[in-house]
Amino acid sequence: MKEQFARNISIARKEKRLTQEELAHMLGLSFQAVSKWENAQTMPDISLLPEISRILDVSIDKLLGYAAQNKRITIYEDEYQTQDYYWGTEPNKACYKVLELMPPTKRLKLLDIGCGEGKDAVFFARNGYEVSAFDVSDAGLEKTRRLAEQAGVRVNAFKADILDYRLDSHYDILFSSGVLHYIKPEYRQEIFDNYKHYTNAGGIHVFNVFVQKPFIAPPPEKEPNAFAWHSGELLAYYRDWLIADSSEIVFDCNSSGIPHKHAMTKMIARNELPTIRRGRL
Repeated sequence: MKEQFARNISIARKEKRLTQEELAHMLGLSFQAVSKWENAQTMPDISLLPEISRILDVSIDKLLGYAAQNKRITIYEDEYQTQDYYWGTEPNKACYKVLELMPPTKRLKLLDIGCGEGKDAVFFARNGYEVSAFDVSDAGLEKTRRLAEQAGVRVNAFKADILDYRLDSHYDILFSSGVLHYIKPEYRQEIFDNYKHYTNAGGIHVFNVFVQKPFIAPPPEKEPNAFAWHSGELLAYYRDWLIADSSEIVFDCNSSGIPHKHAMTKMIARNELPTIRRGRL
């Protein structure tokens, strides 16, 4: 819990553009106390948590790692409240690429990052992978569990915010579609370093991300928590991995009811680093 609290309070403090000294002054403490919290050396007295929560405008649950979020993150959270599956139940075409590259002929652990309503996570589970999946939407996670139950498979679906959540166990496959634009630029290096560190040797990452193009108009959806990516940016985090796919496409979309286009980078990268270099003997 110390590590989770340390990361969360550091992120929340920076979001408020406060220095450690400024936060400490507001709490009547020395800046060394805040520094120790953020370095996971100590935790604050329980009596300080309500005031820390008020100053940083974040719930105590989120600070302690028990809740993913206390504010609406995506524009799709309301859409997931309906009985229908907003994105349908057919898997993303990239799922078939995973089957081709790493068929589940042995036990393989897969994590679906930002699983939405669960169509891809359930597809992977139906095909024999050991699947975990997270999303920020309670309604989306409930649909994921329902879809898994209907298919007669198990998906470990849990609530987490992509900005806060860090891996602490190893996977063979990380998969994410249409989600990475919710990662703020200043957190990308740390997050992808974490994803890579907890990927087994020979494992793959199958990701896509929307990219800005001067010849494509901005999408009609107004997403306050979405952040721009540029061509080649995702690949830069994988310069030490084998790149199996780095294609870029432009496609038509009607998700908002208004026809528009998106540009997207698709990436498949394989961890070819020897196990010993990753600190696992």
